[in-house]
Amino acid sequence: MAAPTDKDRSLFTLVGDVPAQVQALVQAEIAHIKAELAYKAKHFGIGAGLMVAAAFVAIFLLGTLIATGILALSLVLPAWAAALIVSGILLLVIAVLVGIGIVMFKRGAEPPGDDASDSVKKDIDAIKGVGDYER
Repeated sequence: MAAPTDKDRSLFTLVGDVPAQVQALVQAEIAHIKAELAYKAKHFGIGAGLMVAAAFVAIFLLGTLIATGILALSLVLPAWAAALIVSGILLLVIAVLVGIGIVMFKRGAEPPGDDASDSVKKDIDAIKGVGDYER
């Protein structure tokens, strides 16, 4: 006798398959949530690292600006002009690091694909038999 097809399966067989399918669904949802959290943590971590780097460079900017003020008061044009140029370069580095950090924070706040909560809602709708879902 040939193996029963989906149409030939009894109600008891179908009901018996439900726990395994629910378990597989829950495991898939957990894996999806883990992947989404890992993606967000990665980008938040990179963004935080860049912000720390910008703060570190800002400390040097503060020292340079203080040196610029001291040298400007001494009215030695070449010395304070050089210090001001170094301050401008450090300020540019800080601006670039902060800009990249902001982009990484925004990227970390976005889901990599489908949002896990939307996927769970679709699964619940499919179990209830309402809404649009794929079979």
